[in-house]
Amino acid sequence: MGGLVARALLTLKNFKPELINILITQATPHVAPVMPLDKYLTDFYTAVNNHWILKAQDLRNLTTLSVAGGFRDYQVRSGLAFLPRLSQHDSALSVVSSAVPRAWASTDHLSIVWCKELILATIRAFFDLIDENTRQITEDPKKRMSVLNHHFVRHPAKIFEENPEVFTELTGAFIWITVKASKWTYSVYNDSDGKYFTFPLASHRKSYSHFYCENSMLDTSSWIYGCINSSSSMCLEATDLSWNAELLPTTKVVILKLQDYTSLSHIVIQVPPTVGNKYTLDCEFFKEDSRTVQLPVTHLFSFGLSSSKILLNSTGLLYNVQLQHFNQIYQAFKIYIESHCQSLKERKPNVYRLHIPWSHEDSLIVAKVPSSTEISAKLHIAQPQNDSRVPELNIYSSSDCQYEVILKTSLTQVLGQIIRFHAGALPVYIVSNILLTYGGQLSTLLSTGQCSDFSLELVRTAKPYKVEPLISIIVFLQGFNWLREIWELLSLPEVDAAVLSSRDVWFPLVSLILFLFGTGIAYWSGVVFSTSLRLFSSLWLTLMRPTVLQKEKLITPRRLCGVLSLALVSWTTCGAFAVFIIYLQYLFKVIKLHVNVRAEQNMLSGDSGHSKETSQNSSIHTVKRQSSMDSISEATQSPPNSTTVDEAINSLRMHVTILNLFTWIVLLNLPSLIYWLKNLRYNVRLDPDPCRSTAIVIVCILEILMNSSTSEVKSSKLLKIAAKVPLPLSVAMLAFGRMHLYKVPHFVTFSLLLHVLCCIV
Repeated sequence: MGGLVARALLTLKNFKPELINILITQATPHVAPVMPLDKYLTDFYTAVNNHWILKAQDLRNLTTLSVAGGFRDYQVRSGLAFLPRLSQHDSALSVVSSAVPRAWASTDHLSIVWCKELILATIRAFFDLIDENTRQITEDPKKRMSVLNHHFVRHPAKIFEENPEVFTELTGAFIWITVKASKWTYSVYNDSDGKYFTFPLASHRKSYSHFYCENSMLDTSSWIYGCINSSSSMCLEATDLSWNAELLPTTKVVILKLQDYTSLSHIVIQVPPTVGNKYTLDCEFFKEDSRTVQLPVTHLFSFGLSSSKILLNSTGLLYNVQLQHFNQIYQAFKIYIESHCQSLKERKPNVYRLHIPWSHEDSLIVAKVPSSTEISAKLHIAQPQNDSRVPELNIYSSSDCQYEVILKTSLTQVLGQIIRFHAGALPVYIVSNILLTYGGQLSTLLSTGQCSDFSLELVRTAKPYKVEPLISIIVFLQGFNWLREIWELLSLPEVDAAVLSSRDVWFPLVSLILFLFGTGIAYWSGVVFSTSLRLFSSLWLTLMRPTVLQKEKLITPRRLCGVLSLALVSWTTCGAFAVFIIYLQYLFKVIKLHVNVRAEQNMLSGDSGHSKETSQNSSIHTVKRQSSMDSISEATQSPPNSTTVDEAINSLRMHVTILNLFTWIVLLNLPSLIYWLKNLRYNVRLDPDPCRSTAIVIVCILEILMNSSTSEVKSSKLLKIAAKVPLPLSVAMLAFGRMHLYKVPHFVTFSLLLHVLCCIV
């Protein structure tokens, strides 16, 4: 979050942007908060991002680098760390650590700050950013971007130079050797003589489109040059082409498009004298079409049962496998590369790179040859609408090996992508399921006079077709101008699904999958809650004697004092703290009610067993005196009323559902409570408090509800309305709460407020 605070400095009126010329952030969620738990946070994000978009021209002097952790960062997904696309096209750079040269590794949210490879890349960049004259960070924005691109995007295996010399003199007593073959390999070991290998281009321009060369010597000196119009086999002055090279984990490679170098007559490879060093040079001319293969990705609903396969009978050093139709974040694949070689000689490792052309999120894997390698293919950023480029699998291969590439849809990875991008919205779907269950219980109470069990009602009532179609229809209709105008006229907020679609992170089935996830979590959380309730009540029965079931008044002077006290706590300290206190009080009440219900049920079952025994023994005329006295004693006790017990069971079921709802409200407000506790030594009052006003309303509602029973609700005139309201509230919650979790308690509070009115009216 420090990266976001640094960006927020520029929104201050008295802050001078020219004081800062470079900003580097690590794993900072720039686009949106990971969990939008309060309005202050979402408003803060909106203010910062809008300022950077509107003031992009004024911030051109500021160079920004955002480094994301990749797929190992489970706290902040990398898509959130990419700076907004509309801001600073030419002075902002966003990269994933797996694509950073000499790092090539994903990091988790903590290790990104101490990862040695990233530290070295950052330090090297800082040194290169220093102006030799001023001994400060350079004022030239172009140089700053050049340095960052050099260290974080494409490293040419050379020390950074701001203005490298265009021409270089090839001096030294080196041997000049002409190579006319289209494919060439040279191994060096303890060679005391330096050599220049020249490749004439005239004879290859018609047959080939590119020149490729790889060098296993990972030093920072120049090694490949271009001669201009040289008629002899020697070249005294040449263009340094080493700046076009790219550093890979085991080698440095260069790919030259011959069409771009029409003025060159030769390409020269320099092999300096080596003592104790061993390295290999592999070069070839090739035609791009012969090395580019298209591989259509499998459909999302193939579930890994079908696959796409290609066989590369490698005669070259480089292959580009284009992954057709791979452009959405919900797509995820497993790519298997099997390499088979003709001979068993020792070979250098191969490098496989998944290249995403529209963002710097490449991933590289080094594999032995021959071997079987598995690669996960998934995206951090979906393909922009105006971009037609295709992701590629670059295979830096061995020339005498065969490669089989198999691609399958990975169902687990697809689900992982859905969770990665939308796990923050799961609480909305869980509460929506519980709210539908709560409405179903009220409907059952209205129609039959009985309150159904939470788990059974959840299975019966929580159906996605009740809420999903309506949201999809609204999103579809919002595509029409007339509805959008009416929507804006009514000052209604934009549907979250439409916003997510504009960010390319939404598709129709996501909501259905999340709803089913929410149903499962709501069901099992209900099972765990009921089991815990039984355990606590059993412990209570063991330690204490249960009280008799009694109908309590809804409002008493003592309860009014309790409400006022908690309202005062909420206003003077922290609203989440007051909510947590009333939650514990409600939990205690429900456990006590559960204990009393179990005790009354045990008494009823005991009385029924005793009555049967009495009827069997009534025909026996000879009875002992002690038995007669026991019978008289039993007869004088008043048996429990089964109607009262049934009413208590109905009330208990309703309280369990309300407590389930309330549990999620407490969890959503928990960050405020934690923050308040951590800062308690500085200030007793949390200011601003995102849940202060909501907490006061919740305290008033729950103080009444915890003492209510279903007998009062059944006779209410408002029960019919209260039973129908949870459904539209669930729809509204899913429509407007996915990106605004702080709105969820408001919908639940309104539904419970109607329940309170049912108890009174």
